[in-house]
Amino acid sequence: MKVYQTNEIKNIALLGNDGSGKTTLTEALLYESGLIKRRGRITAKNTVSDYFPVEQEYGYSVFSTVYHVEWNNKKLNIIDCPGSDDFVGAALTALNVTDTAVLLLNGQYGAEVGTQNHFRYTEKLGKPVIFLVNQLDDEKCDYDAILEQLTSIYGNKVVPVQYPIKTGPDFNALIDVLLMKKYSWGPEGGEPTIEEIPEDQKEKAMEMHKVLVEAAAENDETLMEKFFESETLTEDEMREGIRKGLAARGMFPVFCVCAGKDMGVRRLMEFLGNVVPFVSEMPKVHNTRGMEVTPDADGPTSLYFFKTGVEPHIGEVQYFKVMSGKVHEGDDLNNADRGSKERMSQLFVCAGANRIKVEELVAGDIGCTVKLKDVKTGNTLNDKNSENRFNFIKYPNPKYTRAVKAVNEAETEKMMNALNRMREEDPTWVVEQSKELRQILVHGQGEFHLRTLKWRMENNEKIAIKFEEPRIPYRETITKAARADYRHKKQSGGAGQFGEVHLIVEPYYEGMPDPEVYRFNGQEFRINARSKEEVPLEWGGKLVFINSVVGGAIDARFMPAILKGVMQRMEQGPLTGSYARDVRVIVYDGKMHPVDSNEISFMLAGRNAFSMAFKEAGPKILEPIYDVEVFVPSDKMGDVMSDLQGRRGMIMGMTSENGYEKLVAKVPLKEMSNYCTSLSSITGGRASFIMSFASYELVPADVQEKLIKDFEAKQDKEE
Repeated sequence: MKVYQTNEIKNIALLGNDGSGKTTLTEALLYESGLIKRRGRITAKNTVSDYFPVEQEYGYSVFSTVYHVEWNNKKLNIIDCPGSDDFVGAALTALNVTDTAVLLLNGQYGAEVGTQNHFRYTEKLGKPVIFLVNQLDDEKCDYDAILEQLTSIYGNKVVPVQYPIKTGPDFNALIDVLLMKKYSWGPEGGEPTIEEIPEDQKEKAMEMHKVLVEAAAENDETLMEKFFESETLTEDEMREGIRKGLAARGMFPVFCVCAGKDMGVRRLMEFLGNVVPFVSEMPKVHNTRGMEVTPDADGPTSLYFFKTGVEPHIGEVQYFKVMSGKVHEGDDLNNADRGSKERMSQLFVCAGANRIKVEELVAGDIGCTVKLKDVKTGNTLNDKNSENRFNFIKYPNPKYTRAVKAVNEAETEKMMNALNRMREEDPTWVVEQSKELRQILVHGQGEFHLRTLKWRMENNEKIAIKFEEPRIPYRETITKAARADYRHKKQSGGAGQFGEVHLIVEPYYEGMPDPEVYRFNGQEFRINARSKEEVPLEWGGKLVFINSVVGGAIDARFMPAILKGVMQRMEQGPLTGSYARDVRVIVYDGKMHPVDSNEISFMLAGRNAFSMAFKEAGPKILEPIYDVEVFVPSDKMGDVMSDLQGRRGMIMGMTSENGYEKLVAKVPLKEMSNYCTSLSSITGGRASFIMSFASYELVPADVQEKLIKDFEAKQDKEE
C-alpha cells in the first residue's frame, strides 16, 4: 500500500443516532473503494464494523470501528462510532483524534437525541460537521422537513449541497447544487449516471446553488469580493470557500445518501476527498506542557494510543495516531507515561477486523499494532528527540452505577482483572473498590452500557456476575455540643485493662474560635487547650481533636490512642455506619490506673465516649446531592419536571438550547439510581442527561428515621 503524506490524509468521525445506518454506510464506503468485494448485512452478521459477538448478539454498535478508504489518491481514515449515548466514550475518543464529523441522520426521524448530543460534542471540540441524510428510500422520509428542522435547530449555517428529486421507495436520483448535475442510479446503486439538471428542477436547483455560493463566499474575503462583483464562483473557488467554512464551523453542508442501496456514496467520498479540511488545516493539539504539536512528517516521532481492542487469538490490538514525525516497522520508542521501551514490530492500517500490513505511517495518519509489552490507552510513545505526552480526551462523568459481585466468590480476583481489561477498551467504565461502602462498584453511562459488560463477562470471560443496588455514601455529623464519659474496665487475672475518658463533642466549621467554656445541666466546664490536632478526613470535612486534660488525669502518651478510638468511630458513624465529618472533640478529664492502663484501654474508652456524646449532639445524616442537567424535547418538559420533583429534586432553572429544553436541578443521589431508564421511558429515548456531585445536604427527618431503623435492624441481625 502507498505511504500517504500528511497533506493526503483526512481523518473523519462517523456519528449518528442508533438506527441511522452507520454500519450500512461503512459497508458501502468500503465496497466502493474496493477494500471489500461484497457488502455485508447486519442481519447476516458479516459486516466489517459490529463484528464483536456482543454487538451481533444485541444488534447495536458497542465499540468504534477504525477503517480507511483510498479515493482519488487521498486516504480517508474513518472511525464509525456507536450511536447510543451509553457508548459516548467511543464517540468522544473518535472526535478528539479526527478532524471532521459526518453526522448521519435517519431519513424517517431527522435530528434525534443522539444527533443533538453528538453535535454538542463537536461544538465543544470545534470540529467541522457535515450532515448526511440517509434512508431516503424510507416511505416516511421527508427531506424538506428534515432540512427545515436542521435550520430551526442550527440556524442558517445549515446549507444543502444536494436534494433528492423524490423520497420513498422510488428514490433513485438527486440534484447536486455544487456541481449543478443530476445523479441517478439503477436498482443496484453503485456508479451513477450523471446528467444535466432537468427543466422542472432548474429553478429550485439554481436558488439552492446561489445560497451555497453565498455561504462559500462568506468564509473568505477574496471570494466575497469576487462574489459581489460577479455573483458567482467557479467550482474550485466554491470548494475552497466550503473548506474554509467547514474548518471555521461557519457552515454545515447537507448531503444525501441511501447507504442500503449504495446510492450517493461515491459522490460523498469525492466531497470528503476534495473538500474536507486536511489534518494540517485544523487547530493543533497541545501536549501536557501546553506546547503546540504540529503534525509535521519531518518532526520528532510521537504516537498517541487512543484505543485498545481485545480480539480472540490475537490479544490486545492498540490503535494510535501519529501526532508528529514518522513511524516505521522495527522502530524502538519510549513510553512517556510508563517509562518503558517498546519495539514497533508490526504496523497495520485498519478495516475493522481486517488489517493491512504497512512499513511506514506519517504524521496525521492512524494505524494499529499488536504485541506491545506495556502500552495502555492514553499512552504516548516517542523517539529519543521527543518528550511529548498527551491528555486531551475528557470523558463525561458516569450516570449509572451498580455494585457487582462474582456469583462464585472465589472468582472475585478473576472478575477484577477482567473488569480492568475492559476498562482499557472503554475508559467510560469506571471500576471502584469502595472501602466506605464495602462494595465493588462499576460506574457507566447507562443501563445498556452495564448490560453489555455483564454479557461480555458471562459469555467471553465465563464468569457469572450479579448486579446489586449500590449503597449510598451518606455522611453523619452533629448540630450541637454534648458531653459524655466512659470507663473501660476489664479484669481477667494478672494485669487488667482500665481507661476512663471524659469528652465534649460539637459541630466544627472552618475558622471557629478555640473553646473556652461549656455548660451542661447547670455545670460549667472550663477548657484550657494544651494541644490541638486538625485531621483532614479523606472523605471530606475535618476532625479537630483538643487535649484539655489538666493535673495529669490522663498521661499525654495515651492521647494518640484516644484519637485512634475516635477516628474508628468516625469511620463507622454511630447512626448508620457511614463516615462522620466536621466534628470537634475536646478531651477534658479522665482517670488512669498505675498498672492496668494501656493504649487499648484508652482507645476503647475514647471510642465509646465519643459514640455516646455523638448520639446526644443532635446527630444528622447528610446525603450526596448531584447537579443534574437534562436535555429534553419541549413536549416532554412537564413529564420530566414532575418526575424529578417526585425524586425530591429541586428545579434550579430552564433554558432553551438548539431546539431542546435544558432543565437544571439538584437531586439526591439516592433518587438517581434508575433515572436513565426512567428518563428513556418517559421520553421515548429522546432525552439525555449529565450529572456531577454538588454537595452534602441534610436528609429529611422521615428519611433519617428510616435509615437509622434499617441500620439498627441490620446490626441486630448480624449480632
